[in-house]
Parts: sequence; C-alpha cells; structure tokens
Amino acid sequence: MTVERGRAWGEAGGLPVGGVVVRTDAEARAVVERARRAGDRVPPLGLLGGDLCRTLGGTGDEARLRGAGAVRVPVDLGAVLLDGRLHWFVAHLVARRAWWAGDAFVAMNAQYLGRWDVAPRGHPGDGRLDTFHVSMGPGQRWKARARLPSGTHLPHPGIHEGRVTNVHVDLDGPRPVRLDGETVGRAAALSVRVEPDALLCVV
Repeated sequence: MTVERGRAWGEAGGLPVGGVVVRTDAEARAVVERARRAGDRVPPLGLLGGDLCRTLGGTGDEARLRGAGAVRVPVDLGAVLLDGRLHWFVAHLVARRAWWAGDAFVAMNAQYLGRWDVAPRGHPGDGRLDTFHVSMGPGQRWKARARLPSGTHLPHPGIHEGRVTNVHVDLDGPRPVRLDGETVGRAAALSVRVEPDALLCVV
C-alpha cells in the first residue's frame, strides 16, 4: 500500500523464498528488467547497497536480510519509454551531457544519487517520482552542485521541481540517459511514469 502521512510503512520480515540479493541499484534494475521482459513477477529484492538501499536505511548486512531484524517495504518503480522501448529504474534516471552545459533532467525514486542528497523530500513508497529539470548557466550550476551533498540546493530558480506520477520531457537536444548508474541510450524526449508498490524490498 502506498505510504500515507501518519501511517506505518513496511513490516518486520526477512527475505522470502525466491528473493534475490543485490548489491547495487544496477543489479536491482537488471533483476527487474529480466522479469518484466519475460512476463514474470519481479522477485523480492534484498538490498545490500546502492542509493535505494541507503534511502531505505539498509545496513549492508546480508545476515540481517534473513533474520528477525529485517524489514519488508513496498517500493515504487520508475519506468521510461526510450526510443520506443520501455525500461525500468529502481533509484534514479539522469539525462544530461555534462553538469556544466545544457539542460538536464533527473527523476528520483530514491533520495540519493551517489554522495548527493538530490531529493531530500522524496520517498520511494509515495506513488510519486521527484523530478528536477535543470537549466542554468555554468556559474550557478557549480554553486548548486556544491550544495548537493547536503541537500541544500533547493529551492533554486534554475531547478524546476515536480512530484509526478507521469511526465513527458523535451530536452534541448539528445543526451545520454542513465538508469541506476548505467547508460542505456540517448534521447531528446522522455516519457516517464511511476509504478506504485511494484517492488518488495528487504533491508
């Protein structure tokens, strides 16, 4: 069930039989993609690392995943149509050339992108993606970048924020698109949506 204010999220419980342990967001995305393309149900994911794991308070302790201290949480999934092909992401989508040139678009399911606190108000179980369309000059861009580790880059007049269930984005030209840290193609237009409660994650 999508999280609501004042309501408990998740429940105690270890990794179910058939669950898959992953150590990175990219590994988690690979499990999702394989299942979806085969028409199978996505198995529960035991998270040992990555930005989604950090967002959920994971410890990286594999023994914990199978013990009484583990927590099962329903998590949203991001989807993007790229050159007519559907892809999924568990933590984030980044479409950019370079941080200092051109506009950029970021869709966050997790709070973190590496060492950056990109979506400090985000929640991976609220049925929304936090989106950021960045358009600013090099000087302002570097200043905002310096504040990303602390999550104090917002609000900013050059960063258009959104909390969306779906969105179509037109950029100022083709740029690489990275899902969970891996480049999957190039595009100047993206159609992005959220799939609420599509994953069961264990931390």
